[in-house]
Amino acid sequence: MRTMTFAVEEINQKQDLLPHLKLGYHIRDSCDDIPVSMTNALLLVNGQPDKDSGSTCTDLHKKVSPAIVGDAGSGVSMAVLRTLGSFHVPLVSYFASCSCLSDQKEFPAFMRTMPSDAFQTKALAKLVSHFHWTWVGVIGVESDYARFAIQLFLQEAARYHVCAAYVHFLSLPPIKDAVVDLVRIMKTSSAKVVLSVAGDSEMRTILTECRRQNVTDLLWIASEAWSTSQSLWTDFEDLLVGTLGFAIRRGDIPGLGMHLTSLQTSQALTLHFMAEFWEETFNCRLNSSVNTHTHGEGANNRELCSGHEELNEVYSAYTDVSQLRVSYNVYKAVYLIAHALHNMSLCVPGKGPFSNGTCGSLSPVVPWQLLHYMKQTTFTTLGEEVRFDENGDPIATYDLMNWQKGQDGLLRLVKVGYYDDSLAGEKGLIINESAVRWHKGFQTPVSICSKGCQPGFRKAIRKGQPTCCFDCIPCAEGEISNETDSVNCLTCSEDTWPNQAQNHCIPKTIEFLSFHETMGIVLWVVSAFGAFATVAVLGVFVIYRKTPMVRANNMELSFLLLLFLCACFLIGLTFIGEPTDWFCQIRYTAFGISFTLCISCILAKTVVVMMAFRATLPGSNVMKWFGPAKQRASVIICTSIQVLICIIWLTTRPPYAAHNTRFLSATIILECVVGSEVGFWCVLGYIGLLACMCFLMAFLARKLPDNFNEAKFITFSMLIFFAVWITFIPVYVSTSGKYTVAVHVFAILASAFGLLFCIFIPKCYIILLKPEKNSRQHMMRK
Repeated sequence: MRTMTFAVEEINQKQDLLPHLKLGYHIRDSCDDIPVSMTNALLLVNGQPDKDSGSTCTDLHKKVSPAIVGDAGSGVSMAVLRTLGSFHVPLVSYFASCSCLSDQKEFPAFMRTMPSDAFQTKALAKLVSHFHWTWVGVIGVESDYARFAIQLFLQEAARYHVCAAYVHFLSLPPIKDAVVDLVRIMKTSSAKVVLSVAGDSEMRTILTECRRQNVTDLLWIASEAWSTSQSLWTDFEDLLVGTLGFAIRRGDIPGLGMHLTSLQTSQALTLHFMAEFWEETFNCRLNSSVNTHTHGEGANNRELCSGHEELNEVYSAYTDVSQLRVSYNVYKAVYLIAHALHNMSLCVPGKGPFSNGTCGSLSPVVPWQLLHYMKQTTFTTLGEEVRFDENGDPIATYDLMNWQKGQDGLLRLVKVGYYDDSLAGEKGLIINESAVRWHKGFQTPVSICSKGCQPGFRKAIRKGQPTCCFDCIPCAEGEISNETDSVNCLTCSEDTWPNQAQNHCIPKTIEFLSFHETMGIVLWVVSAFGAFATVAVLGVFVIYRKTPMVRANNMELSFLLLLFLCACFLIGLTFIGEPTDWFCQIRYTAFGISFTLCISCILAKTVVVMMAFRATLPGSNVMKWFGPAKQRASVIICTSIQVLICIIWLTTRPPYAAHNTRFLSATIILECVVGSEVGFWCVLGYIGLLACMCFLMAFLARKLPDNFNEAKFITFSMLIFFAVWITFIPVYVSTSGKYTVAVHVFAILASAFGLLFCIFIPKCYIILLKPEKNSRQHMMRK
């Protein structure tokens, strides 16, 4: 847009070009959208642009636009041309390259400074033929531009005996599954050279998937749409080194760089295009900004611009004038209109090209008369002769660019040749092969027809191509081929799966945590050891039941806790073995109830510790409120709530055994499904709630006299309990199959051992090894 305004101002200052006329302009945003473009085009030709549309004309409602520069897209240009057909308003595009626009019968008012794809496809066909690439992949997007370009390329390539290994079109915007399929095709194909007729955004999507699938051995041939796109290099340099592509001719426009950086805050305030650009570049908000289009979070909370921002102090693609290609086309489009108006102004009445020798009108300018002069115009700008053929297309010249990595790691777009359609035969394409750098060393890549398909693959014969040229596509998941050059893959039965080579169906592996495998043996041995250790501790307590150490902290609760801990160790065994519906229901409910019993006992013991200490105070009768009967009742009440949760769980959506192939397609995992996720997490949550209460009370009682107090050990046991189960949750969610069961069993055993060791081992140590401390006098000593 700024190049266009620069060209207009430059022409208005010339004395040898339109000395008696001044050019003006209206600027409209096409939004790359057909309805918007059609609306704006009609407003321009009817002389009714909006007041904020960016204009140099003072009388907005009378100044119509006799010519339009645009649009960049071929599809949008076609729609606008069909809309303006009856107006005969010239449309000069600077980037629409679809060969379909060369049809002067359908689009008589169309001209462009961008070469037609008909010339680009000739150049591309000669390029692949020059390097003897007879087997190339072709991809594009669902657009008129890509479809016409690929169609012409295939026609031209056939003349040089070049075959397309595959032709694939992506929808706009690309669908992820379609991109995955496309990259899989490229990965399995023997074609190592791929022609891509797409834009930057589509290429970014394709290259991202290429990296994910580790497709790094392809040589890309770029269409002019992305052949000089430096933005792709930053993220995909490892995939794009060696890329070849034809770029439209570059131009050096004197003074443009200074014009671009001369933009001031006052100018940015007048037009929403400028305001949006200014605010995005400097990350600030203009006072009384006309910009209504913001990007990113916090865009509306930007600080006000200071008014002293300078474009020459920041780097952006806007100020980079080293690769003026599309902008140069805009520059030439403006000069085309100016030279046509100049030729009209030189017309001598009676010798004009219209009826009775009349000349074209300059006040007002009649669009169809201007179009006549534009088609006859030839001019020279910046040392280049610009001329057009009978279809309104410029004479095609392209630079052949090679993507090379500089010593600083940045992209170097090296010109290694050129194509000039005005030169006949082999002279049209000139390549300096010694200057080309390939993606794999210095040898030219080889891309030929595929070899025979081995078992595990199938042939995909291409329509309209030789039968000796085909893709070897791996059989899909769950399919095999057991013959060489198989045309179709066979689907394995439900209980079988392909082997690694995908040439034979083998029975699926059935997986569950078994008593006979190493992991299962280790777990049940540890469970048995834990149960035996608990029984041994219980035996010690029974033998020394009359000693102060056993009697000090409620002997009855200690015995109950040891019995329930033994049950917890044994519950781990229910998780090992082949799951059944009944077994699944037992394991989860038994797990929840047994741990609830343990934590309830510990909670009651913690309360006893606190109450016992308070009972030693003079006049205190607190222990009568929490005697043995009430302690047993508290355990029963706490456990009853868990039992109720389990009953609701079992009666609504109980756990059940299931065959799972979701994680490993070649394996049938026999597992217990919890049924109701809410029920499962309620069981765990209730246990966690009791543990929190126990930890809190034990923590508060930790500083009571040491010789009397076991709250300190309960605190440590609860910390271990929390550590185990907090770690269990993410590991449980992220694992699958028998490993999920193993994690669950491990958590049960680890937490049970933590309770056993922290609460009872210190007492056993005193009872068995320090009997002198197991006395009433020692227990009562402060």
